[in-house]
Amino acid sequence: MATLLLAEVHNGKPRMPAILAVVDHESWLSTAPAQARAALKPYPHDLMTAWRVSRRVNNPRLPNDAHLIEPV
Repeated sequence: MATLLLAEVHNGKPRMPAILAVVDHESWLSTAPAQARAALKPYPHDLMTAWRVSRRVNNPRLPNDAHLIEPV
């Protein structure tokens, strides 16, 4: 289930990316699927921040660079 912050980013849709704690990386990458799924826990919303970025982010013809994630 999406946090309020991510629901806003996804236009109100209840989508939530998998955000793993560092301690869960190895389990996610190298254990059986059932064990890996145990790493999928709600990420604390107070540890997330969001800001608007340029629409250039959606253009695959442009090079990826640090300017893409600068706030606008």
